[in-house]
Amino acid sequence: MLSKLLLSSGLLLWLAAAPTLAQQVPASITDSKARSLYEKAQNLYFKDRQPQQALLVWQQLIDKYPDYGDPYLRKASLLVTLGDHPNALQAYKLGLSKMPVEPARAGDYLLLGKLAMEVGDYPAVRTAYTNYLATNPTNKAQVAQAKLQLQNCDFAAEAMAHPTGPAPELLPAPLNQFRDQYFPVLTADSKSLIFTVQRSPEKHYQENEDVFISTVAADGTFGVPQSISPNINSRENEGTATISGDGNTLVFTGCGRAGGVGDCDLYISHRRGSQWTAPRNLGLLVNSKAWDSQPSLSADGRTLYFSSQRGGGLGGYDIYVSTVGPDGTWTQARNVGAPINTPGDDLAPFIHASGTTLYYATNGLVGLGSSDIFRSELDAKGQWGTPRNLGYPFNTFANEASLFISSDNKRAYYTRTDPPKPGDPPGMLPGIRIYGTEVPASVRARETSTYTQGRVFDAVTKKPLNAMVQLFDLNTNTLTQQVYSDAENGEYTAVLNEGRAYAMYASAPGYLLKSLNFDYSNRQKFDPLTLDIYLDPAKSGRSAVLNNLFFDSNQATLKPRSRTELDRLVEFLRQDPSLRVEVAGHTDNVGTPAANLSLSQRRAQAVLSYLSAHSVPASRLRAHGYGETKPVVANDSEAHRAQNRRIELRVL
Repeated sequence: MLSKLLLSSGLLLWLAAAPTLAQQVPASITDSKARSLYEKAQNLYFKDRQPQQALLVWQQLIDKYPDYGDPYLRKASLLVTLGDHPNALQAYKLGLSKMPVEPARAGDYLLLGKLAMEVGDYPAVRTAYTNYLATNPTNKAQVAQAKLQLQNCDFAAEAMAHPTGPAPELLPAPLNQFRDQYFPVLTADSKSLIFTVQRSPEKHYQENEDVFISTVAADGTFGVPQSISPNINSRENEGTATISGDGNTLVFTGCGRAGGVGDCDLYISHRRGSQWTAPRNLGLLVNSKAWDSQPSLSADGRTLYFSSQRGGGLGGYDIYVSTVGPDGTWTQARNVGAPINTPGDDLAPFIHASGTTLYYATNGLVGLGSSDIFRSELDAKGQWGTPRNLGYPFNTFANEASLFISSDNKRAYYTRTDPPKPGDPPGMLPGIRIYGTEVPASVRARETSTYTQGRVFDAVTKKPLNAMVQLFDLNTNTLTQQVYSDAENGEYTAVLNEGRAYAMYASAPGYLLKSLNFDYSNRQKFDPLTLDIYLDPAKSGRSAVLNNLFFDSNQATLKPRSRTELDRLVEFLRQDPSLRVEVAGHTDNVGTPAANLSLSQRRAQAVLSYLSAHSVPASRLRAHGYGETKPVVANDSEAHRAQNRRIELRVL
């Protein structure tokens, strides 16, 4: 899919060049022998269909009559149609330098500007578009493009004088072993690299794209890329994939598949143990009759960004978003709108694991020339801010796309198209490679992320469980992550953001709610966590500590941050109407036993009152304070005393 987009510029060049090939001998060429050679070259191409012979005659004409500019343009136009852009560029530059700036040359200046930008020849780009505008053109779209490219020249000069970081490096073998590889993405733990491969058509089906995976070793080296699964890859095209942070949900682009909605559609598959499920088309709520591709999933797999060519957008390609509801149904995709989308082509969205920074590629904003990568931050109102160019060397004159930044903000991976080089065979397709680099501060996502990873078990049988794992921001009482542990092995991965305080819940039908707390508000260390979770069956006598209920010292009034836990308790009890529970209050041994007994009773009663006020029948509830009589550890340190100060939920 990416290669088709990159080749579209070549098609535009051909369309621009074609009208200039066939024309009468210009009156400015007065020498009879020169006119004869001119006609011979024209006939060789248009009548005899011998382009290479025509090129030889054009060169012969140029060698004998170097002061005529028009033959250079004819040669250049023919070279464009043959795919030899580097030599076409040189011919256009020489030819136009010998001719006056006039409206008849407007199309040639546009083509020169495009060819020059392909190789980053900014002086030639500036000359071409300046001369184009001097012809007083009337095509508004082309005038706007010319003005944008002149702005790009100014921006490029400033950006290249002030690099934002180190130059990216081509990823070493065994990666980049194919002609084309693009759209790299990592799981949240950075242990698996997923990318699209387009293999050489002489050995495989024409333009066959597949999804590959490379496992990252402990020392950071990449393993030999392998097909991700025979359940995913087929004789059709599968590519431009995205994977959830836990590595269990894959969304990819499939083109021309039976039962598809449009030209290219988005498909979803889920990993169960070591196997991927049969892909399912995301349907008309997400896909359209047009081209839909380049997906990016949020870390928990519940929000999907992608690029689409459907009508009704702001430009040629726009970025859209869809979210999945509690029943697993995706919502109607909506255009993310301005300022993200532009009148140009907006492609390759990437939502960072933190969920608050969006990166994407566009040619609709001022940059270094072709398609540049920009970043935008989500504000407190849920609106995307003004996109900012990542600068040089992340962006160059070439097409940059498919940026991915690791959850910890340390490494970046992205795609760059090889520019055409002198000596390349005419018509040779540019290679597409994957590069990597350290992430400079100006490019990093606003929030750094880490992850907690482990397995969920039955506390009694020790068998793996398929459980829902949720993360709530305690300061805003909003759900930020929702993932599921694998039914076969119990594995889960959830992403946490620096500077946040979280309540984490693990739940499964027939089990008590597991409540955990992670406070990264002021923590200096922000390393990944390994945490296995054991769920107790919801049977008489079983209990669970509620770790996200908060009181001031020696007080029984629930603090506002307790709302998250209280609401989860209400939902838990609604799901099993037969369950009767005791809210048990406990304290440490600071103070008198009588005071502690009273405090524990009042705190338990505060929780019960909230549950009763939110439609949980009083007949199902009991509050009991135990004071300091049931410590879980010795009261010999503040850390241990904090463990003993707790509220428990016990099944009656």
